[in-house]
Amino acid sequence: MSPKINRLEKTEKEYAGAPSTLCMGCGHDAISASIRKAFFESSIDPKNVIKLSGIGCSSKTPAYFMSQSFGINSVHGRMSAVATGAHAANANLIPIGVSGDGDTSAIGLGNFCHMIRRNIKLTYVIENNGVYGLTKGQFSATADRGTVLKKGKINNTHGIDLCELAITMGATFVARSFSGDRKQLAPLMQAALAHDGIAVLDVLSPCTTFNNHEGSTKSLKNIRANLDPVHDLDFIPNAELIEADYEEGSEHELTLHDGSVLNLKKLHKDYSPHDQLSALRNLREAAGEGKFLTGLIYLDTEKPSFARDSNLSARALSSLNQEDLRPNQSELDRWNQQLTP
Repeated sequence: MSPKINRLEKTEKEYAGAPSTLCMGCGHDAISASIRKAFFESSIDPKNVIKLSGIGCSSKTPAYFMSQSFGINSVHGRMSAVATGAHAANANLIPIGVSGDGDTSAIGLGNFCHMIRRNIKLTYVIENNGVYGLTKGQFSATADRGTVLKKGKINNTHGIDLCELAITMGATFVARSFSGDRKQLAPLMQAALAHDGIAVLDVLSPCTTFNNHEGSTKSLKNIRANLDPVHDLDFIPNAELIEADYEEGSEHELTLHDGSVLNLKKLHKDYSPHDQLSALRNLREAAGEGKFLTGLIYLDTEKPSFARDSNLSARALSSLNQEDLRPNQSELDRWNQQLTP
């Protein structure tokens, strides 16, 4: 059978990137697959896309989809600022940013909040696993209170709910999903790509490497405690990708690799995402029940995007010449008249 093609007569294979170097079973790879599917199904030309990221395991993932697109890997926590500049320089490109819970909710929190205020057109994907996977699994700012690290430390501080924060800061599209729920995640990604403004997708993506349970004689911690190694080496065991398929309005318990349980609650099909207070209330109620609310949580189509509000040029700034940039005398006179009290 010939492969399926989209309206651009491209196959899904043409939306692929480099082979992943992430841990086997990492939810981030499932997110990359959903991103590829969303762009393919939306018939978006990869050459019209700019990919942005910061630092962390999540920020490696743009290399794993759409190798024909432009890409910028920024410094830690500054992806939001770089995305704002890239959008202002060329509003015709379709931007997608991939960040992590540490990159977004810790060092990049200020940039994240101000990016939302400006309502720039950007699909902002947060690969949220609650730990700093690149630096041995410390708690991130989204780790829930009571969470236990593999070393036994208990998190005593409340985590930041990035969906709640995004709604409070004025985001016009807010959604949450689970990396293994491709039936939900890919369509949410497509909707985010079509949104004219900031679209925040908080995607729960379990870390397979730092789920080693306490007490295992073959855990990394226990082996290191009894060896005097020449080199500090890690062995990352294979793990199966966790997937979920459950109906709208229902709840689903997921058992993760270490035996812990993730409770998902999918929004009902009759749920209206246009009420900001209702969205916040539903997030709080789900959190109080120990559940993660998934689906399109909030949507505002009335707030003007940054490009419309700022009347950005339809052409890339780099393509403008002196005649385009230098106003003539009549234009200067008109502006001066407007400024005269």
